[in-house]
This record gives sequence, C-alpha cells and structure tokens, in this order.
Amino acid sequence: MSLLVIFLAIVALVLLVSWAKVNPFLAFLIVSIGAGLALGIGPDKVIASVQKGMGDTMGSLIIIICLGAMLGKLIATSGAAQKIADVLVQAGGEKNIQWALVVAGIIVGIPLFYGIGFVLVVPLIFSIAYKYKINAVYIGLPMLSALSVTHGFLPPHPSPTALVKQFHADLGLTFIYGFIIAVPTIILAGPLYARTLKHINPQPLKTFRAPQIPQNQLPGTFISFFSALLPVILLMAGTAYPFLHVQNAMLNRVAAFITDGSTVMLISLITATFTVGISMGKKMADLSAIYVDALKDIAVILLIIAGSGAFKQVLVDSGISTQIAGQIQSLNIPPLIMGWLIAAIIRISLGSSTVAGLTAAAIVAPTVIQYHVNPNLMVLSIGAGSLVLSHVNDSGFWLYKEYFNLSIKDTFRSWSAMETLVAICGLGGVLLLNLVV
Repeated sequence: MSLLVIFLAIVALVLLVSWAKVNPFLAFLIVSIGAGLALGIGPDKVIASVQKGMGDTMGSLIIIICLGAMLGKLIATSGAAQKIADVLVQAGGEKNIQWALVVAGIIVGIPLFYGIGFVLVVPLIFSIAYKYKINAVYIGLPMLSALSVTHGFLPPHPSPTALVKQFHADLGLTFIYGFIIAVPTIILAGPLYARTLKHINPQPLKTFRAPQIPQNQLPGTFISFFSALLPVILLMAGTAYPFLHVQNAMLNRVAAFITDGSTVMLISLITATFTVGISMGKKMADLSAIYVDALKDIAVILLIIAGSGAFKQVLVDSGISTQIAGQIQSLNIPPLIMGWLIAAIIRISLGSSTVAGLTAAAIVAPTVIQYHVNPNLMVLSIGAGSLVLSHVNDSGFWLYKEYFNLSIKDTFRSWSAMETLVAICGLGGVLLLNLVV
C-alpha cells in the first residue's frame, strides 16, 4: 500500500507540472503534504516534516548555488566567456573549430548556470558559423552537449550540488569523477555524433546573433581563464590536500575552510569581481545589478530544490524509504542503474532534469548506505538519467528548436538524440568507474 502511495504521488507530481501547468515548487509542496498524510504522518506533524526537509536541503546549498549563479553571470556579461571562445578557436585553427568550441563549452559551462550558458554560447556559435561558413548544428551541438553534461554532472550546478548534499557525497570527488566521465561522454555525444548531422541545414535567425564585444574591451586571456576556472582549481586542491598528510592542525583547519564549497564560491566571486569587473571599469553598482539578475535567473530552481527536500523528508519520516530500499533489493537491479532508471522515467514524463534528479534521489537515498553504494557515483548516475530524451515537454527542446530554426523532426534527430546519448554514455562511465573506485 505504501509503495502505491509513492507511485501515485509521483504520477500526481507529473500531472500537476506537465498537464495542469502548476509551478513545480507548489506541485512538490502539495504532493509532499498529500503523501505525508496518506503515509500516516499526522496532520500536526506533516507540515513540520515539510519545513525540516526544506530547511535541511537549502541550508548549505543556497550559498553555493547563489554565488555560482552570480559568478556565471559575471563571466558572461564581462566578455570573459567570449574571450575564452575566441582564444580557443584561434589556437585550434579553422579545421578544429568544432573541438575548440567543445573545450570552450566545458570551460564556460562549469561556472555558468545552464540557462545563462545556452543564451550566451548560441550567439557565439552563430557568429562563428557565419564567419567561417560552417553548419551551425555541426559546430553548435557539440558545444551544447558540453553545457548539458556540466549542468547534469558537475558541481557547482544546482542539481548535482543538491544531490551531493542528499547523498552526503564529497563535492571535490564528485567533480573529479564527473569530469572523468564527462570528457568521453561529450566527445561521443558531441563532435562524433554531430558528424552524422551534416545533412541538417539550420537557418538560425539573425535576431539571435548578439553583437560581439569589441576585442579591446574584453578581459585578458589569463584573467578570463583564471576567473572562470578558479572554483575548479580550489575544489581540486581541496580534494588533493588530504593526500599531502600535513600534520599541522591549524593549517589543516584553514585548508578545510578555504576548500569548503561555500568558501570556494565566495573566494571565486570576490576574485572575479575585481579581475573581470572593477579592473575592467565596471562600477560596484553595475556589478550588484548583474548579481541581482543572476539571482532572478535561479529563483525558481532554488524553490524546486527546496520542494524536493520536503518530499524527501516526508519519505524519511514516514519510514517508507526503508521499504523502498528493500523493494529495490528484491528487484535485483543494481542501485546505480535503478537511480538512473528512476531519474530517466521522471525526466521523460516531466521534462525537468532538476525535478527528475531530485525526486529520484529522494526515492533511492536509503540504498546508498544500506548497500554501500559510492555516493559520488550515485550523484553522477542520477545526473545522467535526468538528462535522457529531452522532448516537447522540456523548455530546452524548444530553446534549441527556435534558436536554430529547425523542424520538430530535425530537433529530435539532433537535440533529443544528443541528450539521450549523454545519458547513456554517462551511465556507462559510472558503471566502469564503479569497477575501480
């Protein structure tokens, strides 16, 4: 009976968001309360359970996600991302433009929130396509695959960061494992798959060809790369530090403070504020306006994450999470595959990768401890599953279709297929990595 309640709760969530067009946060709230009551949590306790779940989930995430969004917005508006793309294209030459844009997509995709990244890189793609007379899908889809993979796999993006919290994984290790899986995934789903799409002839609208910032107004090469990659440098340093076996207790405490996810993002934002902000002639008032816009961009995502925390807590407080773990074991499906599968089903039904990932995490969380699953790999498995088969119920599908001015058929053939390849390759990478870590 309890499992039936969870099934009906997920169906209700899907219908509320996709059919009734209810805001995902409200849908999570309604479903969480309804599921809690149906699972036997008293009316006097269900709201407390919801509030606890929201508070516990957002407590440590809100700093990382908000600061990450601010940093990404600054990297975009300052011209640092344009500079990175220009340098890589010039270094690789015209024959390797596709690969240069993939590398640029990975670099700018790490700090950029996905929505910002998409709107930023598409005009860059169109400008390069027009300049060199190259098919925009052929060079653009690989770059967008890099954005998609970083969005689904790598902290400090909202979904993987929230999953790290839910599974008590390590932020730095998750990033390193995610990057190891991301590179071959992007190569297979991006440049290699794009070679089969040369027959697609996009007609990108000139409206979306944003004016380029003049070269003399762009930040320098080193500053652009350093500002975008500083979070990566600090997170990797934090992961490597324990292997130095430093015996000084004070130094260890300082290192732990500096390499904490929240501190990393704060240091990175403060640094970028000076390197690509104030030093480029921007006033603090202008930078503050950029940061406010960044928070507006992620407000809905923050609420969705909070709502997913409420749903998770209801499952925990009702005791159903333990039953779910037992049922998963009886199905004889490895937890890593089960996490991917649940996220994929919800993603296909609902469209939102964030909701799919967080809902799947709430369901399979008990298996991580009970069956000794590597929590970092579970984050990546669910992240991969949450990207599968983007179609007509996903806003990203329509963004791509309209920007590239493609038919529905060609959008499925390129965008939807690319996202599915990312999901499948991601799962394969997780399973291979699970054999050695």
